[in-house]
Amino acid sequence: MSYVKDAFDRVKLRDPEQPEFHQAVWEVLETLEPVFDKHPEYRDANILERLTEPERVITFRVPWVDDNGAVQVNRGMRVEFNSAIGPYKGGLRFHPSVNLGIIKFLGFEQILKNALTTRPIGGGKGGSDFNPKGKSDLEVMRFCQSFMSELYRHIGANIDVPAGDIGVGGREIGYMFGQYKRLTGKWEGVLTGKGYGWGGSLIRPEATGYGQVYFLREMLASKGESIEGKACAISGSGNVAQHCAQKIISYGGKVITMSDSGGYIFDAEGIDESKLAWIMDLKNNRRGRIKEYVKEYPGAVYHEGERPWGEKCDIALPSATQNEIEEKGANNLVKNGCMAISEGANMPTSPEAYAILSKADVLFGPAKAANAGGVAVSSLEMSQNAAFDEWTSEKVDSKLDQIMTGIHKQCADAAEEYNQKGNLVVGANIAGFIKVAEAMLDQGVV
Repeated sequence: MSYVKDAFDRVKLRDPEQPEFHQAVWEVLETLEPVFDKHPEYRDANILERLTEPERVITFRVPWVDDNGAVQVNRGMRVEFNSAIGPYKGGLRFHPSVNLGIIKFLGFEQILKNALTTRPIGGGKGGSDFNPKGKSDLEVMRFCQSFMSELYRHIGANIDVPAGDIGVGGREIGYMFGQYKRLTGKWEGVLTGKGYGWGGSLIRPEATGYGQVYFLREMLASKGESIEGKACAISGSGNVAQHCAQKIISYGGKVITMSDSGGYIFDAEGIDESKLAWIMDLKNNRRGRIKEYVKEYPGAVYHEGERPWGEKCDIALPSATQNEIEEKGANNLVKNGCMAISEGANMPTSPEAYAILSKADVLFGPAKAANAGGVAVSSLEMSQNAAFDEWTSEKVDSKLDQIMTGIHKQCADAAEEYNQKGNLVVGANIAGFIKVAEAMLDQGVV
């Protein structure tokens, strides 16, 4: 049995009820066999066993009182996965689906994603099964304060720096930062995604979506193509999808779909800047559903309970959640002539779907590379906080563009070095892994 397969079998044996974590680990490990042929020192040091076991897992109860005076209890957690190249860094997700397996999958992905940014940040992730949807601001505040009343013991500007994720936006970050400051008496860059004016960075809300498109631009350029004039199917209508759409429009692309958990809209005329502004108001302020779009723009069609991958498009930009492109969606994308996919969500393409897309030679930007823009700008926010400085939006956006361009080059170069030219999935895994492995070797058995 190969070292890689043996290491993966031990992961499954140790945590048999964590399928999302197994998927994330195998999608990396299956590409690393040639690395161990070239670097047997990694095998001798049992790097894989150490990389796939978190340095620390913290779980805790989160009691809070709702607006009716009833006591509610949720579970909070933080997985501090790997700190070889810097303090733990990764988001907090508040969603009913959150469990330890999902947080571990996200944290494991974060290790390699953060390594690709070339910034000195390790990998971590956290969250709770709390659902902020339908809750009042006061209920969300009480929950966030209770959550931070335990989490504050384990984080710090040079220890672990959480950020937002699904269900955690500027409101939640603000409440948690306020409670951290109250409990510790410290104003420090312990959370990123803060509001501008009290430690937040310009371009942070836009960063993941913008970075997803910058990576797409580089992929297309490698084939002599561009975004201009391309029909783009986007899933999601939250922060990532909104700013992905904004940047696609700025490059002359045509956005034809957006979605939420209820279904998707198809607008044959294209979602332009004014229509996107309406969607952003719907989602960010009125907190409505995407189906309301067709009442405002009756030329569009709403497909309830469906995903947008059956629509004819040149480019697909999955920006909602994990495993949203499955076999059926992948077959439809190939049949309809999709030429490129850039992942904005975390692990949005199932292994079976990826096999179909890869066989059809669809250009593919994996999440750990293509959606690294968010954490890249989070690290820039950390730099600004450490220096008590604020940068212009132009400076931050320029640095983000440089980082995403550099990530694409790292992935392409690593793929070519290991005889997988053009395979950015393999390239991302190898480039990120080698950086972390070298740091772990240098630091001994810790």
